[in-house]
Amino acid sequence: MKLTLRVWRQRHADADGAMSTYEVDGISADMSFLEMLDTLNEELILKGDDPVAFDHDCREGICGACSLVINGDAHGPERTTTCQLHMRSFRDGDTIDVEPWRASAFPVVKDLVVDRSAFDRIIQAGGYVTAPTGAAPEAHATPVPKPDADFAFEHAECIGCGACVAACPNGSASLFTSSKVNHLNVLPQGAPERETRVLDMVAQMDEEGFGGCTLAGECATACPKGIPLMSITGMNKEWLRATRKAGKR
Repeated sequence: MKLTLRVWRQRHADADGAMSTYEVDGISADMSFLEMLDTLNEELILKGDDPVAFDHDCREGICGACSLVINGDAHGPERTTTCQLHMRSFRDGDTIDVEPWRASAFPVVKDLVVDRSAFDRIIQAGGYVTAPTGAAPEAHATPVPKPDADFAFEHAECIGCGACVAACPNGSASLFTSSKVNHLNVLPQGAPERETRVLDMVAQMDEEGFGGCTLAGECATACPKGIPLMSITGMNKEWLRATRKAGKR
């Protein structure tokens, strides 16, 4: 395959960025999108040019590090992570635009790399359980109803890639935050901090500068792990419940 790549290049956070055009040839349909970028970078290095900076780690769709907007879609045309997107999704002669996540809370570090530490701070605000549990308990020691367990597992699948933010017209992090809130709040281990968790995490999300949610639904469509849109509704209910309870104290 021969492709034309239009890639966002930005030397550092304070520099102006622009799209640069590159031609790549000999691309196999079985390559992943990141392997294709590796091929481009090898050619750039041989020419003495600066390679394109992009995030990656496991390359198995687990860690959420890969974060590219491809032809206007977060992670590209398939509902998967960028590292699991294969070049068979494109055709010979295609022109492909490659950009970083676009959100004010995700500032560009270099080229296609953005700073997603805002997600870390949301987790630090309440996405954890502080109750001391000691050694690992027996699996049946704390019974969890199967619907609750299924609900928790569904939300625990979020890998924090940020596609929901990049796809949202408002740049909202509500799907990410709701997945973390709902995952813990439904479990008995998370019950002691149920109210403070949702209040603190939502407050931190707002402080980070993410946009408000209008339930446009683009976040759930782009999510590679299939976190449902109704997760946000669940978080909103938890927030209202916690707010009312806090007002009665």
